[in-house]
Order: sequence, then C-alpha cells, then structure tokens
Amino acid sequence: MPISLSDLPIVDAHELPPDVRSVLRPGEVLRDGDGIDHVLPRWFYEVDSWETALDTVVAPHFMLWEFMTIDVREAERFRQRFPRYVPCAVALLASALEVFRDAVGTYVHIAANGGYRTPAHRLTRRASRHCWGSAANIYRVGDDWLDARETIEKYAAIARNVLPAVWIRPYGHEDGMADDHLHLDLGYVAVRPTQVKSPATGDIDDAAA
Repeated sequence: MPISLSDLPIVDAHELPPDVRSVLRPGEVLRDGDGIDHVLPRWFYEVDSWETALDTVVAPHFMLWEFMTIDVREAERFRQRFPRYVPCAVALLASALEVFRDAVGTYVHIAANGGYRTPAHRLTRRASRHCWGSAANIYRVGDDWLDARETIEKYAAIARNVLPAVWIRPYGHEDGMADDHLHLDLGYVAVRPTQVKSPATGDIDDAAA
C-alpha cells in the first residue's frame, strides 16, 4: 500500500545517535568551488526500511527509493543499516522532476548516487547539492540514454524551458560539467517543515542560514 511522504517521521539530525550525526553532519559547513560556505541540512525524513522507501510516494511518478540508491562509496552506516535519513528538500526536488517528467512525457530515471548522498560519500567533493537532497543526476529518459551531447542537450533545453530556476550542468568532460547524465539542481536548499516547532533559543536554524 502506498505511503505518503507526509506520513514519515521528521527528525532533527542534531538529536540522532552519534554514528548517524557523524555521517549527516547537520549544521556543519561545506565550501563550494567558489569559496562560499553552505550549512548542511538539519531536518530529515526518517526511513525505517527499504520496503518503506519502495512504498513512499514523493511525487505522482516518483518514489522515495529512487532518491536513495547508493553504492559502496557511501558511508558504511548508511549501506548496512536502517533507519536511513533523507533531507526534507527531497520533496521540492521530486516536485521539480515531476514537472520535467510531464514535459518529456515518459519515465525519468535517476542514477545510483544521483539523488541524495551524504557528506561522507566518497564522491562528495566540496559542497555538492546532492548532500542537501536538492540535486538529481538523470541517466535515462524513456528509451533515451543520456550519454551523448545531442541527447543531454536536448533534455537540458526542455528542463530549462519548464524549470527556469533549476541549474543544469553544461555538457563537457571538465570539472563542473557532465557527459554521461543530466544534472539538475535547486541549489543549496535547507527546508524546515511547517509542522516542526521553532528551534530552542540559541540554536541556529538552518532554514535561515
């Protein structure tokens, strides 16, 4: 039976066990390639099992598991055990991808490690938007594999048209480019859901950072 994302517990990562905090690193700072600091997210959906990830609807055509597939480069704690945690910004990302899917009229496939990955993931270099749960790497649209310039730029143009606020990596082989997927991101989005009470006096709220 499908599970609504709103049915999942929302947790303050500052209150999680030390082994989880050491991976998520809530409130810590990562620096981007331009030397600008960004505060890592604090509020996460708690996912108690892979079955829950498979059943949880994030948008009409996207399930939560699609944003959680990882490989051996992810921290062992997140590969081996549940619960696992996904930043609340994933809901915004899924909404944007739903608009993109409607525009292309077919399935949109997110790569392994192409949704959320933690700051401890070995692919994490500087302040990757994947650590905020606000970026997706798309490797296939319908029957089209995104591994050639023509195909990547075709779908990049569609994404720019329907999602003008989304940033897209240009095609290329250099750092900051992509040649085997379409990278879409919403920037460094830190979400504190409305139902979460204001933090205690003296805390820094990541939504205002």
